[in-house]
Amino acid sequence: MILPITAYGHPILKKVAQDIDKNYPDLDNIIKNMFETMYYSKGVGLAAPQVDLSIRLLVIDATPYSEDFPETKDFKKVMINAHIIEETGTEWAFNEGCLSVPDIREDVLRKPKIRIQYCDEKFNQLEEEFDGVAARIIQHEYDHLEGILFVERLAPLKKMLLKRRLTDITKGNIKVDYRMKFPFQYRKNK
Repeated sequence: MILPITAYGHPILKKVAQDIDKNYPDLDNIIKNMFETMYYSKGVGLAAPQVDLSIRLLVIDATPYSEDFPETKDFKKVMINAHIIEETGTEWAFNEGCLSVPDIREDVLRKPKIRIQYCDEKFNQLEEEFDGVAARIIQHEYDHLEGILFVERLAPLKKMLLKRRLTDITKGNIKVDYRMKFPFQYRKNK
């Protein structure tokens, strides 16, 4: 099932997501739906807060980048209870976008190498290192688990220049090819 993407300005995107256990209700279906939603929306990663769930779950399939970045070939992951242990190296810029912040792409500085602990979909505990674009995608999705959006990593002047476009997203004044859940809908339902 394709889920609506939670839009910039929605309060769930500012919360730190919670760890879960293997008995979390309907987890297999949530993972399946997140992959389906990510593919439909033409994303390469999706974090649970982006589908209105404040849990530490993210899915990644970086295959679309494999022509330019060979390390992303067949790079498909489910990460549950992910926690970055270490980020190393000299920060580098890469142009990022986000399904929750449609039609805005900007260069973001991040460290090139990470070490992360997480559980896979079978709840096997793993600790791995990633670098390059694979690390970048994980860092972007991981930020969602920490209540951070990529636009918050931009310089203050750049954020100021984007303010009107961000306000339009919050108000739902944007056209996208996928379903979205906007903050004003959240307020109406409370």
